[in-house]
Amino acid sequence: MKAIQVKQPGGPEVMELVESPVPQAKANEAVVKLAAAGVNFIDVYFREGRYKARFPFVPGQEGAGTVTAVGAGVQTVKVGDRVAWCGLPGSYAEYAAVEADRLVPIPEGVSEREAAAALLQGMTAHYLSHDTYTLKSGEAALVHAAAGGVGLLLVQMAHNIGARVIATVSTEAKAKLAREAGADDVILYTHTDFESETKRLTGGKGVDVVYDSVGKTTFDKGLNILRPRGLMVLFGGSSGAVPPFDLIALSQKGSLYVTRPTLAHYTATREELLARSSAVFGMMSAGKLKLRIEHIYPLAEAQQAHRDLEGRKTTGKLLLIS
Repeated sequence: MKAIQVKQPGGPEVMELVESPVPQAKANEAVVKLAAAGVNFIDVYFREGRYKARFPFVPGQEGAGTVTAVGAGVQTVKVGDRVAWCGLPGSYAEYAAVEADRLVPIPEGVSEREAAAALLQGMTAHYLSHDTYTLKSGEAALVHAAAGGVGLLLVQMAHNIGARVIATVSTEAKAKLAREAGADDVILYTHTDFESETKRLTGGKGVDVVYDSVGKTTFDKGLNILRPRGLMVLFGGSSGAVPPFDLIALSQKGSLYVTRPTLAHYTATREELLARSSAVFGMMSAGKLKLRIEHIYPLAEAQQAHRDLEGRKTTGKLLLIS
């Protein structure tokens, strides 16, 4: 089979297309023939070495396809099932061996490409808006990178809850997408300082929660727009890692809270994984969650997919297909 392999940390150029054997299903594993793999910023972090990985490895934390084989002890899936997964490596390939208990069924009416596009980012948006901070109608949330993959889904979920959504984006085209997703106010941070504009929009009160996937360039100002006892949710770092800071600043700015969550901790059990994935797929089926698949790349163009993602040239979801 064809697969992308990373032999050493580095830029997009370290991802090589190679021929390798089709994996065999070990005990408690299933082999899946991939229809699509999701491209996410976490793939960049592993490729760069920001997140630890054992080299060489096949990147990709999200995929969808059809089960072709199962190993001993597998009870949750069978050959022929349409399944999706996220949070386990190896989806930048034509086949992957996956821990069977981490596979979720794809319901009727949802395609493999849609499942690959929705699972990781959709469940991320779900835990952020429903659990990390349980948004309520009438509350105010600021969403950075609101036209990105997670951003567009998070804006929709927050809007459906009834929260006021203030979105930050870099271009007018992205602003249009954020508004269509349900953002009440959109700030073009390339033209307007988001801190002063958010304070103006909220009458100086600030927002209840900031959802920040950007990190280094937005974190400090994000703390300044939180209401007293508000929550900063740092769930990514597309601009770089946030430098260490003195926690006394949280008391000085209003007894603030900060959390750095990951999807793995919000899908730690199979029961929670199934409940969260079902909620996302249910929103899609009900027309309450619309996907934007921005671009579909052949597997051989994984390098370009990463360049586009890191260059902030994209909106919505990127997929690789073999």
